[in-house]
Amino acid sequence: MAPSAVPVDGYPSAHDEADVLRPVKRLKTDLTHSRTESQLGEDVPDAIPPHPLGVKPLGNAYTAKTNLKTSAGSFRSLPDELLIHLLDRLEAIDLLKLGGTCKALYAFTRFEDLWKTLFVESPPPNFTWRGTWRSTYLCLPSDLESRISCADLFSDVLHRPFYCAHVPLKSYATNIPSQNAIPRLPDLTPEEFSADWTNTPFILTSPVKQWPIYGTWTTTSLLRTYSSVPFRAEAVDWPLATYVSYMRNNTDESPLYLFDRSFASKMSLTIGPDAPDASYWPPSCFGDDLFDVLGAQRPDSRWLIIGPARSGSTFHKDPNATSAWNAVLTGAKYWLMFPPSVEVPGVFVSADGGEVTSPLSIAEYLLSFHALARRTPGCREGVCWAGEVLHVPSGWFHLVLNLEESIALTGNFVPRARVVDALGFLRDQGQNVSGFKDDVKDPYGLFVERLGEKYPEVLEEGLRELEKRSKGKRGKWEELVKGYDADDAVDGGFSFGFGGDEEDAE
Repeated sequence: MAPSAVPVDGYPSAHDEADVLRPVKRLKTDLTHSRTESQLGEDVPDAIPPHPLGVKPLGNAYTAKTNLKTSAGSFRSLPDELLIHLLDRLEAIDLLKLGGTCKALYAFTRFEDLWKTLFVESPPPNFTWRGTWRSTYLCLPSDLESRISCADLFSDVLHRPFYCAHVPLKSYATNIPSQNAIPRLPDLTPEEFSADWTNTPFILTSPVKQWPIYGTWTTTSLLRTYSSVPFRAEAVDWPLATYVSYMRNNTDESPLYLFDRSFASKMSLTIGPDAPDASYWPPSCFGDDLFDVLGAQRPDSRWLIIGPARSGSTFHKDPNATSAWNAVLTGAKYWLMFPPSVEVPGVFVSADGGEVTSPLSIAEYLLSFHALARRTPGCREGVCWAGEVLHVPSGWFHLVLNLEESIALTGNFVPRARVVDALGFLRDQGQNVSGFKDDVKDPYGLFVERLGEKYPEVLEEGLRELEKRSKGKRGKWEELVKGYDADDAVDGGFSFGFGGDEEDAE
């Protein structure tokens, strides 16, 4: 039975729509670049459209004569957050039926995150993206979607995500204070990087332009070859054609971000400067990646990233205390970064420092905290344009916003100068270690063993530095009962274990 958009009484029929469900569940810096801020395009002041159902912010309720929620029966007394939490427990058929009882519940049951959850849990087979999660889940053509005015409903829970999905964001990437600007360099030698830049964000303006794929990879060209290849976009695995359809036609506050770690095998790419047919290679200034000693047992280290304007990553640190490079092939990315010692406004860090949580979307963070973040000592900002690569030092917090539809490649690595960070993380934060295969039971022990085999002097240097850091963290009592002088132990000849001795491994 074809669902009816507006039944005879002028109210949406849950009964008809329900029928659709039954079959289906970052020397000399160069501050210039090839583009200018003006080329981003201007934010249009009145670019925010009205809410499709006419829902308004909660503050408007205090001067309104009518509030639709008062007619929602027993649900009227529930705070909106609790009501959405309750609705999130319902099946699609129940949402449709409940949405047919009154206008207030009609608006609440159409909240997109409810349908996104249902879709991710049970995607329809062979679906076509139809612009919204609800329409896609229900297989409803857009012309059959009901649109009932709920102009007298006031809810921040419903209106705020819609506002954040449409508020202009490009202005946040402009007028960057000079003290915050991420340095821009044409290139670095490995020696320069190792001596001066391993703990500093910077943007390289030339290496990526030497890659064979630079200038040839666009969304259109990738679609010609990989249209039907499934790629990971957060919680879903979609053919590239489906993701691009979603990317260019959605109203999500936080659009799905294609972030695929297996892209090289899926696309049959050759990677590395010495390979005759290499598609790309890590910028040479970063030198050896010490995690390479792990061979096939190394944790995930490279990703293909594709996303629309407004997509990106909320504040986080890269895994396992690694550093990273991020190369933009098309589009532009705005970076907002802080060193590990800084308390980032609006960001919560776990007691052990292993987990970073920002409970807000990118848009809401920029709306609420950007001005404060920009004034915070240590803040670094910059725009990475197509053909450029940004260096993310180990332990730095960063937020990334796509200013345009973008394609990028990123790689995580452990440079020699930061090996102590990786050693300390693997040893002391085992619960936060990620990306290793299940058969690697002791990532720290494995790394120490392999590093000692290939780079013994690097391991010795790293463990010595780790011991100094640990000594600085120990209390007076621990120093007294340790029973030996750590510096004497080093002077007497450094030794290390390879994971066989539990005490040494600690």
